[in-house]
Amino acid sequence: MYSVTVNEKNFSIEQDGGDFLINGTIMDWEINPIDNRHFQIIKGQKSYVVELVKLDAAKKELTLKINNKSAEVKIQDKFDLLLEKLGMNGQANAKLTSITAPMPGLILEINVQEGDTVEKDQPMVILEAMKMENIIKSPGDGIVKKILVTTGESVEKKQILIQF
Repeated sequence: MYSVTVNEKNFSIEQDGGDFLINGTIMDWEINPIDNRHFQIIKGQKSYVVELVKLDAAKKELTLKINNKSAEVKIQDKFDLLLEKLGMNGQANAKLTSITAPMPGLILEINVQEGDTVEKDQPMVILEAMKMENIIKSPGDGIVKKILVTTGESVEKKQILIQF
């Protein structure tokens, strides 16, 4: 399943065998490539020419021109949707102020001390949840201002663990 945003309108897209479902409705269309940046979509008696203007694969964003009208498209796959559901999306883009628990669990290990300078992706805390050890990494560079938890402490989802 995918969540697709086109010009700020949201759609869910699923594949069921050879069919695509958009918001639960089977789409009866034909897609014909013209070249590597242009496609023709035929739906019923209507024809659309689609041009891929810009593609940012890392961000899963693209700009299309559909019959010369611009469309900004952002795609979220099942993993992006899961991260969003767990509250773990967007941390890398936000200003680094704190790290929160992505789920309830038990603090097994704290790998930093107050005053430490940390780098993006540096392991900060090990959180045990559902019998699994989860390494919580720094979402960016910063200096640890305050550690609000201790080893052996139980924490709730979204509880602040470390402040920067």
